[in-house]
This record gives sequence, C-alpha cells and structure tokens, in this order.
Amino acid sequence: MAEAASEELLLAAAFVSDAQYNRNIPFKTSPQAVRLYYLYNHWIMRTVTYFFIFLNLSLAVFEEPAVYPLPFLATSLVEVLCLLVFFGRLTHFAKITPRNVFWKDTKNICIMVAILLSLTDLAIYGALRIYNMKSIRWSRIARPIFLINFAESRQIRRAFRSIRNTLPEITYVFLLFMFSLLMFSLMALKLFGERNLQTAEGLPYFRNYLEIVFDLYVLVTTANSPDVMMPAFDFSSWYALFFIAFVIVNTYIFMSLFLAVVYNNYKKHLKNEIRQLAYMKHRKMIEAFNLLKEEEGAQPVVREARWKQLVKLVAPDISNSHRELLLRISDDEQKGFIDKKSFVQLADLLNIQVITLKIRSHPLGQWMPRVYKSSVSQFLRSMVRHRGFVWTYDAIILINAIFIALDEETPYISYAEWVFLALYIIEILLKVYTYEPRVFFGKNQFWNWFDTLIIFAALTATILNTTLKSTTKYNSQQILDIVFILRVLRLIRIVDSIQRFRVIMNTLINIVPTMLTFGGLTLVVYCIFAIIGMELFHGKIQFFPANSNAPYALECGNPALKDSLFARGKYCKNNFNNFASSFIVLMELTVVNQWHVFASGFANVTAQPAKLYFITFHIVMVIIIVNIFVSFILEAFFVEYSLEKSEVETAIERKIQELGMGVQEEVLQDEQLLDNMESAEHDLEGEVGTKTQPRGLVFKIASKRYRTVDALLQRMFEAEIPPEDEGPSLEEILNLPPAAAGPSHLTSERAV
Repeated sequence: MAEAASEELLLAAAFVSDAQYNRNIPFKTSPQAVRLYYLYNHWIMRTVTYFFIFLNLSLAVFEEPAVYPLPFLATSLVEVLCLLVFFGRLTHFAKITPRNVFWKDTKNICIMVAILLSLTDLAIYGALRIYNMKSIRWSRIARPIFLINFAESRQIRRAFRSIRNTLPEITYVFLLFMFSLLMFSLMALKLFGERNLQTAEGLPYFRNYLEIVFDLYVLVTTANSPDVMMPAFDFSSWYALFFIAFVIVNTYIFMSLFLAVVYNNYKKHLKNEIRQLAYMKHRKMIEAFNLLKEEEGAQPVVREARWKQLVKLVAPDISNSHRELLLRISDDEQKGFIDKKSFVQLADLLNIQVITLKIRSHPLGQWMPRVYKSSVSQFLRSMVRHRGFVWTYDAIILINAIFIALDEETPYISYAEWVFLALYIIEILLKVYTYEPRVFFGKNQFWNWFDTLIIFAALTATILNTTLKSTTKYNSQQILDIVFILRVLRLIRIVDSIQRFRVIMNTLINIVPTMLTFGGLTLVVYCIFAIIGMELFHGKIQFFPANSNAPYALECGNPALKDSLFARGKYCKNNFNNFASSFIVLMELTVVNQWHVFASGFANVTAQPAKLYFITFHIVMVIIIVNIFVSFILEAFFVEYSLEKSEVETAIERKIQELGMGVQEEVLQDEQLLDNMESAEHDLEGEVGTKTQPRGLVFKIASKRYRTVDALLQRMFEAEIPPEDEGPSLEEILNLPPAAAGPSHLTSERAV
C-alpha cells in the first residue's frame, strides 16, 4: 500500500512538473516508465544532449573547408559518437512514450531519417575519399534537424511553426510587392534604357531588365541609395520623382505592411498555441489531483501531508519557509487540506519567484554594540541608506566619466583620478559598514561585486603605475585606463534608478530567454545557408595580405573582380572559404548594408543567378525572422507598459502581508541591495530603518522575472484570451472525471 502511494506521488509530481514547465510529452504511467521520464527530463541529460548537438554543428569548423583542419578520421569518429548519443536519446524517448504516439510523431521520424542520412553520407564520402574521388558532404545541411526536433527544443519548433503559419499571409503581400517591383522595373527600362546613361563605374545604366529588378530590389533595402539614382538624377532632376515614388511605395509602405502582417499573424498563431498550453497545464494538474485526492465529506481534497511531499518532489530547492508560504496560500483557511481549485494553481505558484530573506544583525552590532548603535553611527548609516547618497555617487560617476575623456597627461587630471578612487573606496567601506556583509556580497549581488573588484583593481594598478613608472609600450597606465573605463559601466545603475528606464531594463531581462530562442532559430538558418554557400562559392574569392605579390591579389585572386566594387572595397576576406568566414558574411548580409556589393561580387566569380542565394537569404532572415523577432519585442513591451500583476502574484503578495512577513518595496529601493536577488534564500540585515519583524524571515516576490519562456508568453496573452476560448473553462476542467483527464487524451508536441 505504501509502495503504491509512493508511485502515485511520483506520477503526480511528474504531471505537476510538466504543468509548471509546460511540457507536453505523453509518457507511460508505469512506475518504471515514470522513473525513466524523470531521468529523461533531468538537467544533466538535457545538457549532454545540447552539448552533442552543438558539437555536431561545430564539426563544420574542422571539416573541409576547415578553419582548424582535423583528420577526416577524427571528425568522422566524433560525428558517429554524436549520432550514437542522438540515437540513445531517441531510444530513451521511445521507452517512455506509448508506441503509437512515438511513431506518429513527425519529429521522431525526422531525427531517425537525419541519423540514417548522416551515416550513409559519411560512409559514401569515406569510401570515395579512399579512391581520391572528390565528393560533397550533402548531409551536413541536415544537422540543424537535431537542434530543432529534439523534445528540449520546443521553443525553436514553436518559432518555426509560427513562421510556417504566417507564410500564407506573407505570400500574398510578397506577390503584390513583386508585382509592384516588376512594374517599376519595366517603367525604369522604358525611361532610362535608351538614354545611353552610365554608372559611376562606366557600366551601362538600366538596360538589362533582370539587372534593373535586382537594383531596385536592393533600393528597397536602401543599401544602394542614392548611388542607383544618381545617373538618372544627373541627367534630369525630374527623374528623382520616379525614385521617390518607388521608395515611398515599396520601402515605406510594403516593408511596413510586411511587419504588420507578420506581427498580426505571429501574434494570432502564438496566442492559439498559448491557449492550448494553458488548457494542457490545467489538465495535467487535474491528473495529479485525481491521483492524490481523498474524500473530505463529499468534497475531493488533497491532504496537507501529501501536498508537502508533492511540492518537495517537484521543487526540492525551495526553502521550507517558502513551501509553508505556498501552503498557507493554497489552504487559506488552514483546514488541513487543499481543494481542487487551489491545487490547480500550484504550477503557477511555483513559477512565481519568491525570495526568502533571513533577518540578521550586522556583526559590528554584536562585537561593538555601543559604538555601532551610537547616535553618530546611526546618523552615518541613515545617511548611506538615503537616496541622496546614491544620487551623490551617481553624480560622481558622471563627473569621473568626463575626467576620463579629458587629456590624461594633464597633472590635475591625473591627481583627480586619485580623488575619485578614494571616493569609491569610501563608498564601499560605508556600505559594508551599513549593510550586513553577507547581504552586500551575496552571490547574486553582481553590482556590488563588480564595483568592489573594479575599485581594488584600479587601486592596485594605480599603485603599480606610480611605483614602477613603466615605459614599455603596453604599460600599467594603459591597463589603468581600461579599469577606469570599466567604471563608466556603473552608469547603468543610474539608468536603473529611473522608473521608465527600469521598465525597459525589465523588458530586456524578460526577453533574454526568447532572444536565445531566436538565436537558435538564427543559428539554424545560418548553418544551412553557410553550408550551401561553402559548396557554391568556396575558393572563388581569396584574401591576400596588403604586401602580397600573388597574381590578382588586388582582385581577391580572381580576375573576374577587376575594377569591381567588391575588390575596390577590399572585401576579399568576406568569403565562403570556411564555416567561420561564412557566418561573418551572413551576419553582414543580415545587417543589409552593402549586401548588393557582396551579391554582385560572388555573381561575377560564378554566374548571375547566384544573386538568388543572397535574395533568398534576405527574404528569409531579414523580412521574416527579424520581423518576427521585432513582433515579439513589441508585444513584450506592451506587456510591461500595460499589464498589472497576475492573480497568482496578487494572492502571494496578499498572503505575505497578512502574515506580516513582507518587505516594503520602497525600503528595498532605498537600499539598492535586493535588486538582483533571485535565489531561494538570502540574508537581510535586521536594522534597515523599518519596524523590527516579529519573525526571522521575510518574503518578497522577485521583480518581474520569468523562469520559462512559456511563463512569459502566458503572461503576455493571459489578458487577451477570454476564459471561454481556452478550451473548456476552468470550472469544466475542475469537474473532469479521472478517465477524461487521462494520459490517453494528451497529444505529443508537434514537429515542424
């Protein structure tokens, strides 16, 4: 009986953990499968998987054409090892997933096909290499499949699904845009084609229709403006009206329309996915409740002891006091049990970061109580806690930044640096005297550590510089200059003290996980285009040092580039000769500036249709992916500016205040000590200018931080999704019978 209860608790904890992190993996519910599922989701297993995924992608750096060449045998053995790890991970997934679900899941099929293709290609390439026959590693383009399709990468898959769902609407706008581009190109051919105009390079101007289409497409990106207009403008000022009309219609109207369509459709499809996530989260919580419930009268409930065991399994790292706080919120009337409605909120409660703070007195208050608690000491400490102290040092930092920009050879400037250094040391000493040292140097107190290390590094460098009077090229004074420049980074603290700037900073912090998601998306696109680019353009353009006597060194080793903008611009190092340089070229293409010069240069050394490669990259990366990223940032900013606290956050704060264990927000702002605290347990000085707390603990909700991207997404859309649109309402979900909420009703995460 006890063993069965333990297995039910383990299964319930798996459901709650899935709800907390919005995992939608249908798994078998046998005890062995549940334990394998825990192992599958362990952070070490996920880390190992990502390590081998990125190791597999990085093999392109060591394979021909290589940045750092390694023997074929070495790279092939590493690739085989990666493929074995991927197969093992997939086999592990098959062990925990029902067979019919596993074989219907497209992403599993994609991984198996990618493994098979990679092994086949590796064998063929190796065999041909033995006979000195040149071959192409065509399977390398499939390597990003592993990054996309493993269960851990659901955020990247969601981004790809958003792109796929947005494509139909984008296609209509793109076709209309192309129609406009072709019409303007035809007008340009008729207007300028017969006037024998020439470009600045002496080439015919607007006489070839396809070249006109390309030049005007580049003009949409503004990369060749106003160069493309100048021959016509020099001939007649009235022709400027043609280009003005073109830019207004295609650059400002159509490009803005692209952003509007991408934003609207991305938001719509993302909201639908979040609606499904919210529904599945509730269903997971109901499954957990049905496993642990007992009857209390006519009402199904979960006993307090079982609830504590469950939370300990799901969140073993939170403190006992934090767990007790969550219990008091769930069991508001302290009945000794948690009803269904309160239990369903547990996943949301666990996603709110609550900081537990221990109240402790300053060591000097224990060692020298009469001195530390004297009127002079209290006045000094109140002065350090006052906002005026922070503002004073903000002003000092600004003045120091001005002095750093001035001529360092002036003796007064040199002496001033000693003054500033002394002021910074006094600031650190006063803060350590005022605040409990373990708080001031807490593991999450980044700025305090930063300030202290920079100050003492500057002090050490200044003393060495004065003592040694070094005359070498790279002397200690230059090191000291770098240290002083780092001090200017403290200006960020000034930004954080302004409310509206703080909103922007919070938004930037919140979107970091999403930036990583789009970073993964960008990595996939870059890898695919880099591998294609290396196959198309490898060796076509070479880089030579400035004093090289090699033939055609000024033309990047290719006579086809003679007198071209590419060669004259000295872009020879921007080539596809290895994986690293390919990434740099793609980054430059993403920035857009001068991308047409690159496209024309590579087209000159191969064929004119090569420009399609660069146009395709611009459409995929700049028009679609960058616009989706901009859309998410826009939505995140709207959330920060408009939404208030969620209901769960409000419930937690209300309970903290009812228990008399809250930390006043304004006190924390004055102290500037708890801004960066995010861990489960910290120390807090007892004498902070507020009333002495009757307990040894206080709580505070961490400033708008989200543990998962899904939590942020739900926060973004929860105000816009009506309850009736989230599938069944919460009340209907709460009344679902156990059979209706079983695992058989869950569906696996979709592949791209």
